Parts: sequence; structure tokens; C-alpha cells
Amino acid sequence: MRIGIIAGEASGDMLGAHLIAALQARFKHLEFIGIAGPRMQTLGARSLFPMEQLAVRGYVEVLKHFRDIRTIQRDLTAHFLRDPPDMFIGVDAPDFNLGVEERLKAAGITTIHHVSPSIWAWRRERIHKIKRAVSRILTLFPFEAAIYEQAGIPVSYVGHPLADDIALDIDQQAARQRLKLEGDGPIIALLPGSRQSELDYHAELFVRTAMAMQEKLPLAKFIAPFATEATQQQFAAAVKKMGAQSLALISSHGESQFALAAADITLIASGTATLEAALLKCPMVITYRVSAATAWLMRRKGRGYLPYIGLPNILAGEFIVPELLQEDATPENLSQAMLNWLRDESMRNKLKSRFRSIHESLRQNSSERIADALTPYIA
Repeated sequence: MRIGIIAGEASGDMLGAHLIAALQARFKHLEFIGIAGPRMQTLGARSLFPMEQLAVRGYVEVLKHFRDIRTIQRDLTAHFLRDPPDMFIGVDAPDFNLGVEERLKAAGITTIHHVSPSIWAWRRERIHKIKRAVSRILTLFPFEAAIYEQAGIPVSYVGHPLADDIALDIDQQAARQRLKLEGDGPIIALLPGSRQSELDYHAELFVRTAMAMQEKLPLAKFIAPFATEATQQQFAAAVKKMGAQSLALISSHGESQFALAAADITLIASGTATLEAALLKCPMVITYRVSAATAWLMRRKGRGYLPYIGLPNILAGEFIVPELLQEDATPENLSQAMLNWLRDESMRNKLKSRFRSIHESLRQNSSERIADALTPYIA
């Protein structure tokens, strides 16, 4: 059986690999083809285009790459219409995948969308396109399923694989030993994003914030794990540009989970990584910046129905960690927010307890749930 599949960034590659492994455990002789990251390719998925070409976020940022992205979308859709797969799975990347899915579903191909777009936060009108585009949607979070049931869209809540993979109890000391983090002083993880377009706005901000933290906490150590070598090099260039070579900084390719497990706190770009940090019980300050034009457009459209954007806050239903966005995202504000956490052990312990409750609610044996949801379309 041949399955078309498209993932658009590092988190999609992780989710796509988990889905592929779940299906391979139950069914033999499955072929996956489309756009796949390194984890998916390790499991045998064949990529027709580099996944990095889709890893762009923000209105203006997407416009800069619109022609290339649109060409890839058109070529892939034509490929699947010319040589139809038995099923198509779009992994996240809704602005790209829903367009492909709508065309394929109209041609009679079963279309699955894995990961609900954040219609509960903003652009709720997308639910109409989702209804036209998908045969079934798989959601990661429990509150999402009701939205699709009310709209008459077939839905399966499958849980988040990270909640299954990450232990409920974190061994911070073991993580520090693995990363050779020794001595006194707080350990601060820096996660400025998985996309190069995110580091365009975050790299210097995170470096400046680390420098501000070092002034107040001279013994502080910093660890910065990156999803790709390209983003790692981009951050290293920012360190050099800012003259911050004196920072006690460990930069690595991968190992984000060990970094978050080892850290006392993390400064982190909004996205899937914030959920990973919560599951690893790491206190955090969430931030995000986009271009001024993108921010203006987003404000005109309205943020949506929720006052927060970070996944820990969304899942908790309240602000449990700070969010400092756009103009509020300054080195002074970010460093002060982190200092507030570091100076209050009682509050950190309360936060970790909330993170554990979230973790327990998301543990659903997602591999089995994914396989169960998709079996009727395969068997």
C-alpha cells in the first residue's frame, strides 16, 4: 500500500516518524512518499523535496518564499493526482497541506490530517476548509475533538507521542552528567526555534538575553540545542556578531530533551518545544517575534479566542508561564522573567506539579490510537 505523506518542519518530522512507526508495527508492505524529514526517512519514507523548504512561519516571511512553496505544492499535488496513493496524510503544516488535501479528496483519495490547526486560538474560519479537505483529522489534545465533532468532521483524539515517550519523573542529575554540566550556578536552556526564519528574529535576542543573565548571574551556564546544523551555525554567527564568546555556552545539534531535563529554566520560542519543556518539567519563559508587518496583520485579524499562545498555558487553561511577545520581548524583560523563576523555588515546584498533571492527561498510548484510527482505511 502506498501512502502519500507531507511534513513541513522538525516537529512534523517527529510526529510523522511516530505515525509511520505506529502503522509499520501493525501493517507490512507500506510505502511512504512525499516530503519527509530525517527521522521519517530513517523509517523508509521517500522525500521528493527537502523538508526545509516548507519551514517558514509568518505572513511576510511566507510571502518571501511564496513562489517556491507554491511550486512545490502544485508539483506534489500533480504528482499524487497523476499517480494516486491509496491514502494521503498531511502532518501539520496546514497552510500547505490543506490545499493539497482538498484537491486529492475531491479526486476520491482518502485524506488524513494529523495535528489540528490552532483554530481554537485564531482563524477559526479555517474549519470550513478543513471539512472540505479531510476524510479524518487526528488531534493531539483532548479539547480539540469536540470542535470537529460539532462541525461534523470525522475526528480521532490520539494524544501526543511526546507524553508517552517522556518519563513522568525526570532525572535532572543524569541529564547533567550526560551533557557534562558540572559546578555551581544555574543552567539555562536556550531554544530559539527550529526554523531558520525564526532565528532571523530570535538569535540576537536570545544572545543578548543570555548576556544580561550572565551579568546578574556570573556562574550561569547556557545550553542551546538545535534541530539542524544550519540553525546551530546561524546562532553561532549571532554569538560572534554580539561579541558574546565569553558566555559559558554549550551548543549542540539535537539533544533538546537532555538540555531541557538538565536545565533549571529555559527561554523558549513558542511552538511544540514548549510542550516538550513542560513534559520535562522545566520552568520556562515563552517568547516570539515576527516581522513588524506580520505582527500588524495578525493584530488586524485578531489573536483569536484565547489570551495565550503557549501550549502549556493553553492546556492549563490559564497563564502558568510568562509569554513575552513582539515588542515586549526585550533582553531586559526576558532576563527579569527568568530571574523571577530562579529566585522562587516554591513557585517552580508548584509549576512542576502542574506540568505533571498535564503530562498525565496527555498519556494516551498514541501509537495504538493512531493505528486504530487509520486501520479502517488500510485493512
